[in-house]
This record gives sequence, structure tokens and C-alpha cells, in this order.
Amino acid sequence: MRTGPDGTRGARRRTGALLAAALAGGLLVTGCSATGTGGSSADRKAGGAHGPAASAAPDESGRNGGEDDEGDEGDKDGGKEGPSDYRSTFALDVDTASYGYARRTLADGRLPDAGSVRPEEFVNSFRQGYPRPTGNGFSVTVDGARTGSGGWHLMRVGLATAQAPADGERAPVTLTFVVDVSGSMGQPGRLDLVRGALSQLTDRLRADDSIALVTFSGEARTVLPMTRLGIRGGPVREDVQDAVDTLEATDSTNLEAGVTTGYATAVKGARPGATNRVVLLSDALANTGETDADAILDRISDARREHGITLFGVGVGSDYGDQLMERLADKGDGHTSYVSSEAEARKVFTEQLPANIELRARDAKAQVAFDEDTVADFRLLGYEDRRVADEDFRDDGVDGGEIGPGHTVTALYAVKLRAGAESGRVAKATVRWLDPESRKPREASGDVAVSALGGDLWSKETPSRLRVDAVAAYFAHRLSEGGNEPYPGEPGLPELSRRAEGLTSVTEDPDVTELADAVRSASRLRPYDD
Repeated sequence: MRTGPDGTRGARRRTGALLAAALAGGLLVTGCSATGTGGSSADRKAGGAHGPAASAAPDESGRNGGEDDEGDEGDKDGGKEGPSDYRSTFALDVDTASYGYARRTLADGRLPDAGSVRPEEFVNSFRQGYPRPTGNGFSVTVDGARTGSGGWHLMRVGLATAQAPADGERAPVTLTFVVDVSGSMGQPGRLDLVRGALSQLTDRLRADDSIALVTFSGEARTVLPMTRLGIRGGPVREDVQDAVDTLEATDSTNLEAGVTTGYATAVKGARPGATNRVVLLSDALANTGETDADAILDRISDARREHGITLFGVGVGSDYGDQLMERLADKGDGHTSYVSSEAEARKVFTEQLPANIELRARDAKAQVAFDEDTVADFRLLGYEDRRVADEDFRDDGVDGGEIGPGHTVTALYAVKLRAGAESGRVAKATVRWLDPESRKPREASGDVAVSALGGDLWSKETPSRLRVDAVAAYFAHRLSEGGNEPYPGEPGLPELSRRAEGLTSVTEDPDVTELADAVRSASRLRPYDD
């Protein structure tokens, strides 16, 4: 329900946007109270960083107006021509399913469908190392570097929430698992992964946590009503395990019935003071009943609004309804992940459990205001279906993203500086959210100067995590519908493969090794991509 400039959250656009590389310095501002623009909530609602003017609709490449002139070092005549609007606004997103599914597809020897590739999900799949705030809310880090192509730079806006408490202290949770047991889930790597993940998760939950289990195929049924788990090794947990063990694949996929029954079960079992969430586990290949995400979730909209029940979608399977699952999670104020192995399932359901069920911020949005004196043009990479009208940034009735502890959100912008711009500010990034407890609006901001943009993207002096982000973003663009129009400085797949391989030894991060493997596989499948 995140509203875009056209009244929707925006149609996905994959044509050529211009990108750039990464900055070498930045300003960090940590915020858990209203900062940056100041004023009351009502005052701030009146307009964005450049006043109350309405937003121009983004063009197909993701930029708000303006003409592209790739070969110039800024505007030739030194004038102030450029975008019609110098603000960019989007709802935050921590989904990673697009990247996980792309890796699975490449490992199977196929290129992913271009429409399933979302660059922000590739980038947000990697650790960033941003400083963390204390309490609820975000830290804001802005940095980047030059690409060496026509005056373009890649600017990175990094947002981070605080980690979950080391002692594991948290509110109790009520989790309603909605499990797809249709015929397609009987294939290896689907229902078997789900059973194993649920068993591990049940063992990790606490005595005051509660779970329910709903299954669906041609119809839905409640296998286990909302049940308080009690002590480890107790009879209640044995009953839960028995219910998990009975999960068997049957016939068709009525996802609508599963979601509707799941939310009804969640509402019935909701507890004041607890975190209430529906967890959907499916290959999202709906073929019976309603198959449109908006229509499905319209049926349970009251449950979402009145009880604050959010949806976490976990995708499985080599054939996977990525776009349906993503839309369900977006409309359900949640997020998505994708698992294709026992290790990934264990990571999502046990290691990342706090981030998947708790909240640090509700309805979080970001707005980046670029300086007209220094910036000739800019474009946001990705977030096509997260874009929000600029004037809605401080309208807290417009949905944003729900963000948990330990999450990071990264947005990359291609920024073209004006000719002769050697000083001054490039942009100010502001994040706004509702405190999950008080529901009061909060803001935090950070900005970056021209002087911080001088480093070369691929230099060893540029932070390695920034280079990883660049590889991930460029890789996604090569695979997406806009891959035939490269960003300035964007390498072909063979060079991207070499860059990724070099970063494996620098970062010593297994996730970066997996990225290098994926780029190498894509390069073999598209040897002409140079």
C-alpha cells in the first residue's frame, strides 16, 4: 500500500537508468528523535526539502525529469538546467528474495527472468558495516565515489537500525505459519525445507511465545490453533512437532484461502503487547481462487490495520512466483526472503529471527534532496515499486516500510555534478519513521559534500563494502530489462566477475564468494556480454 506519484506504488521500470560508483567519505547522523528539518509534524507535512511543490512523475529510467547528456562534464553553459524536481522519495525495503532466487536460477544453469530482478534486493543482501544507532530508529550514512564516465558518480545512502539486545530480551511473539502443501511443494527443496525450518524455529522460541499452523492446497485448514509453547521439551512442543511432521503435499494452490484463513487465525490468537505476524511459506504458484495480490489482501485489510499484523513471505522452489510473493509482502506491510538450502533456511528462521519478527520502525520512508547548485542530474537505481510522491514524505497516512532490528537499507544514486562544481553540498538524505511503540514520527538526516566524491570506485582506497554494492548493483542491471543500456562506467559480466573475485579475498565474506559465483555463472551463460 505504499503510494506512488500516480496513486499506486509505481509500475516496475527496467530501462536504462544512469548509475555511477561510490563515494569515499561521508557524514553520519544517528537519530532517534526528530532532527534535520525541525518543526512540528504538521509543519513538516507541508512540503519537502525544496518546499511544497508537487513532484514530477519519474521517467522510465527512474529520474524525476531532466534530459540526459552522458558525455558532458555537467552542463556546458554553466546554467542551472536539470531535473524539474530535485527530490527523490521512496519507502524503505529490506526484501532479498530477488537476489536469492536469481542465485538459485543461475546455479541451475538458467538466467533469471529479467522482470524478477530488483537491484535494491541484490544490494540489500549484503552486510554494510554502517554505524548503528541506539534504541529505535536509524543512523544515516551518505558516501560514494566517481565512475570516471562523463562526470557521473555513484552516491550511496545507507540506513541502519540497532541490533537486537545481546541478552535476547524482546516482547513475546505470536506467529501464524501459513504453509503451502500443494502438489508443487512436494518437489525436493520445498516442503522438506519448510518442515526442517519450522522444527528448528520451534526449538528456538520461548515459553511465552505462541504459534499457529495453517495449511492450504485446494482449500485451507487450521492444523494447530494459536498455542503457547511452554518449556522446552514439554508436551506442547511435542504436539507442535507432530503437527509439523504431518505436512504432506496434496493438490492445487489456493493461496487466497491460505492467506485469508491465516489472518483469521492470527486475529483470533493476537495478544496485546506481543509481536503478531503471519509467515507465509510457499512457491507462490497460485492456480486456484483469487490470484491477484491486491485482491487477496483487500480481504484481510482490516486485520492488518486494526491488529498491526504484518506478513513475512518466504519463497521456495526452482519455479517460484516471485512477483506475487513480493506484492503480497508489500501490501502486507512486510518483506520477503527466499531459501533454497537447509543452510539458508536455518539462517532465515533461527539466526535472523529477531529481525524478521520485531520492529524498530513503522512506515519508514526516505527522501533525498539534491542541491541544484552542484547537481546537474540524478537517478535512483531500483526501488521502482517503492517510490512515493515527494509531497507524501511527511504524510504519515501514506504507508512506508516496516523495519526490524539489525537491518540495513542501501539506496544507490547516479549523480552527475555540474561543470566546475568543486565545493558545496551534493545532497541531504532524511529518513522518517513512526516509533513502533509510541507511533510518534521521528526523523534523522545526513548529507554529503562534493569533496567526498573524488575517490575512484575500484580503487583499493574505496571501502570494500561500497565496491561490493557496486558489483551487486551493476550485476542486477546486466540481468534486468535495462541491461542493454549500461550505466556510465558499468563493466560487462566478464569484468564484473573479476571485480567480484577480487573482493572475495578482501572481504573474506562467504556471501561475497556466493556473489562472485553467481556473476561467473551469468558470464558463462552470456559470454557475449562484455
